[in-house]
Amino acid sequence: MPSVVGLLEQHKLAARRRVDGLREEADRIQAELAAAEQEWMEWTIAHERVGAVLSAPGGSPTDAVAAERPGGAGTQAGVQASPLVAAKAKSQVPVRREALAVTALSADYQRILAALADRVRLGQGPLTCQEMASAFGMDVVPAKVEALRSKAKRLLARGWRAEPAPVRFTLARGVSGSGGGS
Repeated sequence: MPSVVGLLEQHKLAARRRVDGLREEADRIQAELAAAEQEWMEWTIAHERVGAVLSAPGGSPTDAVAAERPGGAGTQAGVQASPLVAAKAKSQVPVRREALAVTALSADYQRILAALADRVRLGQGPLTCQEMASAFGMDVVPAKVEALRSKAKRLLARGWRAEPAPVRFTLARGVSGSGGGS
Protein backbone atom coordinates (compact mmCIF):
# COMPACT_ATOMS: atom_id res chain seq x y z
CA MET A 1 0.00 0.00 0.00
CA PRO A 2 1.48 3.39 -1.05
CA SER A 3 2.00 6.00 1.63
CA VAL A 4 -0.14 9.13 1.82
CA VAL A 5 2.96 11.35 1.73
CA GLY A 6 4.18 9.54 -1.38
CA LEU A 7 0.81 10.05 -3.12
CA LEU A 8 0.83 13.74 -2.15
CA GLU A 9 4.33 14.11 -3.59
CA GLN A 10 3.23 12.49 -6.87
CA HIS A 11 0.21 14.80 -7.18
CA LYS A 12 2.30 17.83 -6.25
CA LEU A 13 4.92 16.91 -8.87
CA ALA A 14 2.25 16.37 -11.55
CA ALA A 15 0.62 19.72 -10.72
CA ARG A 16 3.99 21.49 -10.86
CA ARG A 17 4.75 19.94 -14.26
CA ARG A 18 1.37 21.12 -15.53
CA VAL A 19 1.99 24.65 -14.20
CA ASP A 20 5.45 24.72 -15.81
CA GLY A 21 4.03 23.52 -19.12
CA LEU A 22 1.27 26.14 -19.05
CA ARG A 23 3.77 28.88 -18.16
CA GLU A 24 5.94 27.89 -21.13
CA GLU A 25 2.89 27.96 -23.39
CA ALA A 26 1.81 31.34 -21.98
CA ASP A 27 5.32 32.75 -22.54
CA ARG A 28 5.28 31.49 -26.11
CA ILE A 29 1.85 33.03 -26.72
CA GLN A 30 2.95 36.33 -25.13
CA ALA A 31 6.00 36.45 -27.42
CA GLU A 32 3.83 35.65 -30.45
CA LEU A 33 1.32 38.32 -29.38
CA ALA A 34 4.07 40.92 -28.99
CA ALA A 35 5.39 40.15 -32.47
CA ALA A 36 1.89 40.33 -33.96
CA GLU A 37 1.17 43.64 -32.18
CA GLN A 38 4.45 45.07 -33.48
CA GLU A 39 3.59 44.05 -37.06
CA TRP A 40 0.08 45.50 -36.67
CA MET A 41 1.51 48.78 -35.34
CA GLU A 42 3.94 49.00 -38.27
CA TRP A 43 1.11 48.47 -40.78
CA THR A 44 -1.02 51.03 -38.94
CA ILE A 45 1.76 53.61 -39.09
CA ALA A 46 2.33 52.89 -42.78
CA HIS A 47 -1.39 53.26 -43.49
CA GLU A 48 -1.58 56.54 -41.60
CA ARG A 49 1.51 57.96 -43.29
CA VAL A 50 0.18 57.11 -46.73
CA GLY A 51 -3.14 58.70 -45.75
CA ALA A 52 -1.31 61.84 -44.56
CA VAL A 53 0.65 62.09 -47.80
CA LEU A 54 -2.44 61.57 -49.94
CA SER A 55 -4.53 64.08 -47.96
CA ALA A 56 -1.84 66.78 -47.73
CA PRO A 57 -2.87 70.23 -48.95
CA GLY A 58 -1.70 70.64 -52.52
CA GLY A 59 -1.19 66.88 -52.85
CA SER A 60 2.61 67.16 -52.91
CA PRO A 61 4.62 64.77 -50.71
CA THR A 62 6.98 67.64 -49.82
CA ASP A 63 4.01 69.64 -48.53
CA ALA A 64 3.01 66.72 -46.30
CA VAL A 65 6.54 66.40 -44.89
CA ALA A 66 6.74 70.16 -44.22
CA ALA A 67 3.31 70.14 -42.55
CA GLU A 68 4.31 67.33 -40.18
CA ARG A 69 7.78 68.67 -39.29
CA PRO A 70 7.87 69.45 -35.53
CA GLY A 71 8.23 73.15 -34.88
CA GLY A 72 8.12 73.92 -38.59
CA ALA A 73 4.40 73.33 -38.96
CA GLY A 74 4.83 73.92 -42.67
CA THR A 75 5.33 77.68 -42.26
CA GLN A 76 7.63 79.89 -44.28
CA ALA A 77 9.43 82.95 -42.94
CA GLY A 78 6.88 85.62 -42.02
CA VAL A 79 3.87 83.42 -42.85
CA GLN A 80 1.69 82.29 -39.94
CA ALA A 81 -0.17 78.96 -40.15
CA SER A 82 -3.81 79.15 -39.14
CA PRO A 83 -5.06 76.68 -36.51
CA LEU A 84 -7.02 73.81 -37.96
CA VAL A 85 -10.73 73.59 -37.29
CA ALA A 86 -12.60 70.73 -35.65
CA ALA A 87 -12.24 67.35 -37.28
CA LYS A 88 -15.15 65.20 -38.28
CA ALA A 89 -16.24 62.36 -35.99
CA LYS A 90 -14.34 59.10 -36.59
CA SER A 91 -11.43 60.98 -38.18
CA GLN A 92 -7.78 60.08 -37.86
CA VAL A 93 -5.67 61.64 -35.13
CA PRO A 94 -3.34 64.27 -36.61
CA VAL A 95 0.27 64.55 -35.51
CA ARG A 96 0.44 67.25 -32.84
CA ARG A 97 2.18 70.47 -33.73
CA GLU A 98 2.15 73.91 -32.17
CA ALA A 99 -0.44 75.53 -34.45
CA LEU A 100 -2.87 72.62 -34.08
CA ALA A 101 -5.75 73.11 -31.63
CA VAL A 102 -7.23 70.30 -29.52
CA THR A 103 -10.48 70.90 -31.43
CA ALA A 104 -8.77 69.28 -34.45
CA LEU A 105 -9.42 65.96 -32.69
CA SER A 106 -12.71 64.09 -32.72
CA ALA A 107 -14.95 64.31 -29.65
CA ASP A 108 -13.74 60.97 -28.21
CA TYR A 109 -10.12 62.07 -28.27
CA GLN A 110 -10.98 65.50 -26.86
CA ARG A 111 -12.80 63.75 -24.01
CA ILE A 112 -9.71 61.67 -23.20
CA LEU A 113 -7.47 64.74 -23.21
CA ALA A 114 -9.97 66.63 -21.02
CA ALA A 115 -9.95 63.78 -18.48
CA LEU A 116 -6.15 63.79 -18.45
CA ALA A 117 -6.13 67.59 -18.07
CA ASP A 118 -8.50 67.31 -15.09
CA ARG A 119 -6.15 64.82 -13.44
CA VAL A 120 -3.17 67.12 -14.00
CA ARG A 121 -5.13 70.15 -12.74
CA LEU A 122 -6.18 68.29 -9.59
CA GLY A 123 -2.67 66.91 -9.06
CA GLN A 124 -3.92 63.31 -9.15
CA GLY A 125 -1.23 61.93 -11.46
CA PRO A 126 -1.48 59.63 -14.47
CA LEU A 127 -4.70 57.84 -15.42
CA THR A 128 -5.25 54.19 -16.40
CA CYS A 129 -7.71 53.09 -19.06
CA GLN A 130 -9.83 51.33 -16.43
CA GLU A 131 -10.09 54.60 -14.48
CA MET A 132 -10.92 56.43 -17.70
CA ALA A 133 -13.71 53.97 -18.55
CA SER A 134 -15.13 54.34 -15.07
CA ALA A 135 -14.92 58.15 -15.24
CA PHE A 136 -16.75 58.13 -18.59
CA GLY A 137 -19.55 55.99 -17.12
CA MET A 138 -18.66 52.97 -19.28
CA ASP A 139 -18.77 49.38 -18.16
CA VAL A 140 -15.24 48.43 -17.10
CA VAL A 141 -15.08 45.37 -19.34
CA PRO A 142 -12.11 44.32 -21.50
CA ALA A 143 -13.71 45.44 -24.79
CA LYS A 144 -14.36 49.00 -23.56
CA VAL A 145 -11.01 49.29 -21.79
CA GLU A 146 -9.11 48.05 -24.87
CA ALA A 147 -10.97 50.54 -27.08
CA LEU A 148 -9.85 53.35 -24.77
CA ARG A 149 -6.31 51.93 -24.63
CA SER A 150 -6.17 51.92 -28.43
CA LYS A 151 -7.23 55.57 -28.57
CA ALA A 152 -4.78 56.50 -25.81
CA LYS A 153 -1.94 54.75 -27.67
CA ARG A 154 -2.91 56.57 -30.86
CA LEU A 155 -2.73 59.90 -28.98
CA LEU A 156 0.70 58.85 -27.66
CA ALA A 157 2.00 58.01 -31.13
CA ARG A 158 0.87 61.44 -32.41
CA GLY A 159 2.41 63.42 -29.51
CA TRP A 160 -0.79 64.44 -27.70
CA ARG A 161 -0.14 62.56 -24.48
CA ALA A 162 2.65 60.90 -22.54
CA GLU A 163 3.04 57.52 -20.85
CA PRO A 164 5.25 58.03 -17.77
CA ALA A 165 4.73 54.39 -16.75
CA PRO A 166 3.22 51.44 -18.62
CA VAL A 167 -0.57 51.86 -19.03
CA ARG A 168 -0.52 55.14 -17.02
CA PHE A 169 -1.39 58.14 -19.20
CA THR A 170 -0.96 61.89 -18.81
CA LEU A 171 -0.85 64.91 -21.11
CA ALA A 172 2.17 65.54 -23.28
CA ARG A 173 4.20 68.64 -22.50
CA GLY A 174 2.50 71.73 -23.95
CA VAL A 175 -0.98 70.19 -24.37
CA SER A 176 -3.72 71.89 -22.39
CA GLY A 177 -6.53 69.37 -22.87
CA SER A 178 -9.08 72.14 -23.39
CA GLY A 179 -10.44 73.30 -26.69
CA GLY A 180 -8.27 76.44 -26.69
CA GLY A 181 -5.23 74.98 -28.41
CA SER A 182 -1.95 73.46 -27.40
